Amino acid sequence: MTCMTDNDTPEVAPRFLGQDSALPTSPEKAILDYVPNPRDGELYLTRFAVPEFTSLCPVTAQPDFAHLVIDYAPDKTIVESKSLKLFLGSFRNHAAFHEDCTVGIGQRLFSEMNPKWLRIGGYWYPRGGIPIDVFWQSGEPPKGLWIPDQGVASYRGRG
Repeated sequence: MTCMTDNDTPEVAPRFLGQDSALPTSPEKAILDYVPNPRDGELYLTRFAVPEFTSLCPVTAQPDFAHLVIDYAPDKTIVESKSLKLFLGSFRNHAAFHEDCTVGIGQRLFSEMNPKWLRIGGYWYPRGGIPIDVFWQSGEPPKGLWIPDQGVASYRGRG
């Protein structure tokens, strides 16, 4: 399915929006959809808060839980949120360390979407009594971009 942009350029329409969509079996098989930025040329920040992210420990296969916060300053495209939800859900049965999950999500979004700037904070709940927080960003934020605090406190029962 295609749709037309303001300059009559055909674009691929989102594949999942408005459709029944199965959860991808792995992050590698997940497809992220990107659509034209409706405010191209504006400097603004988009935030996705994912308070119930789940993956598996690669050693014990026990579930790991995190609160992810993804901030980005779009350029030409934005990520379509249902495809992002399916991508993040595909980690439910994916075994990887916290660092690999957090940094890998940020790097994939950055390399595919090409935003002006992106950062991700992975606030992981304790396993073995130690919470692990993982942060990655694509570089220096653009001058003039308002960047609010991610709003997730250091671990104190994070509720």
